[in-house]
Amino acid sequence: MEVKAQQAQQNTLKIGARCPIRTTLEMLGGKWKLLIIYQLYQEKLRLSEIRRRIPGISEKMLIQELKSLTDSNLVKRINYGEVPPRVEYQLTEMGAEVIPLIDHLRDFGVKYDKFLMNNG
Repeated sequence: MEVKAQQAQQNTLKIGARCPIRTTLEMLGGKWKLLIIYQLYQEKLRLSEIRRRIPGISEKMLIQELKSLTDSNLVKRINYGEVPPRVEYQLTEMGAEVIPLIDHLRDFGVKYDKFLMNNG
């Protein structure tokens, strides 16, 4: 019985200013960030390529989200210093850590869609 109480206490999460869930949501929350990260999983991409792969995102929003992801060290901006300018984005090692989370979210979405089809 004592072991279960210890496990329950370890799984209890104190919701504070720097709780892990809040930190993660601040970095990854919103409509676009996870989609951007997922596009960068396999390869470096230019801004126009990312925009083409994510229907509905404006160039302004994409630039804003890439800046946020870069500031969080999840995405690296590579400026080749060429004329005309060539800039690419790629995941950092920490950014790649988000991929399993995205996979779990995708799996949940598939299960939830099936649930809705069977119960709707």
